[in-house]
Amino acid sequence: MVLEENESDSVFEPQIIEEHVETPFGNVHCFMTGTPRANRPVILTFHDVGLNHKSCFATMFNNEDMQEIIRHLPFCHVEAPGQHEGAKTLPSTYIYPSMDQLSETLPAVLKHFGLRSVIGLGVGAGAYILAKFALNHPDLVDGLVLININPNAEGLIDSFANKITEWTHTLPDTIITHLFGKAEIETNHDLIATYRHHITTTMNQSNVSQFFRAYNSRSVLEVERPVPGGNINVRTLKCSTLLIVGDNSPAVDAVVDCNSKLNPTKTTLLKMADCGGLPQVDQPAKVIEAFKYFIQGMGYLSSASMTRLRSRTTSSSSISSFDGSRSRSHTNELQRGRTDSHGTEDKRGRSHTDVSMESISNKNVHQTISKSTGIAC
Repeated sequence: MVLEENESDSVFEPQIIEEHVETPFGNVHCFMTGTPRANRPVILTFHDVGLNHKSCFATMFNNEDMQEIIRHLPFCHVEAPGQHEGAKTLPSTYIYPSMDQLSETLPAVLKHFGLRSVIGLGVGAGAYILAKFALNHPDLVDGLVLININPNAEGLIDSFANKITEWTHTLPDTIITHLFGKAEIETNHDLIATYRHHITTTMNQSNVSQFFRAYNSRSVLEVERPVPGGNINVRTLKCSTLLIVGDNSPAVDAVVDCNSKLNPTKTTLLKMADCGGLPQVDQPAKVIEAFKYFIQGMGYLSSASMTRLRSRTTSSSSISSFDGSRSRSHTNELQRGRTDSHGTEDKRGRSHTDVSMESISNKNVHQTISKSTGIAC
């Protein structure tokens, strides 16, 4: 579906609904913003372990460049049971859902808000949950943007290592090593201190521990890359999918592995240079630009909007933190990433993991976009 010319400037009412939605596996906390329309999907987000919708996505959604998307598509933030701000400790009788069961909470969310289809945006555990949801309910998912997805189950060695970590490290420290790479932990002290403080003071430690345990007990994401001339009915993601990972992320190998298992005609892997464990926090402008080209390729954002995007993206130089404040260290990293991006590409060479924004849109709509509108990450 391509936007008609008279739809391109439509604006959704800025109403915000905060509700606990009852599902077969417990209540999930949701923020619904905007008015759903029958001919457009809703952006559905799901956070990673140790985070909630605010700490995971607010830097991205509060960014000026994101407002173009928000004006055209409503969005719904979903938080796993007990992971919202100020959550009480879950009852001792409550059995925390598995990753598969958490994915099955989403049909109830769509039904509750009257949503017909979604574009999923997930990070880490949330990316895995959304991928599971798309596999089991392909008719409800138009597209997926998956950051730091790990399609594999934990092996015995990983399981043993996690047990040792539980005995020797605090929960916040364990979560930090899940979210961020070693180099980032050692050098970006302000960012790490901010997230450690958030995990310690904002999140319910008992509830986070249960969510983390469920994630570490996940099963293999059962997907298989279609082979030309082979079985055309293999189990795989049917929708257009954008995989994103920072090149300094602890999840980089897992994301590349996931890419190798998905349909190459529907999947794009964006590996971001000079980027840490949370690309949507570290370099939100670049993630938003990729997201916009992805949505445009699906026909839900006009070319006029993309022209306005380009002029703003090249001049953008600041990132807001999830509490709305400005971060000088983040800004400097983003500017350095832009300045050095071409030099980094020269050293690495162009590969399937270093794609232009242009190609993200081209892959979905098979049309040419002017070279001036694309930048390489």
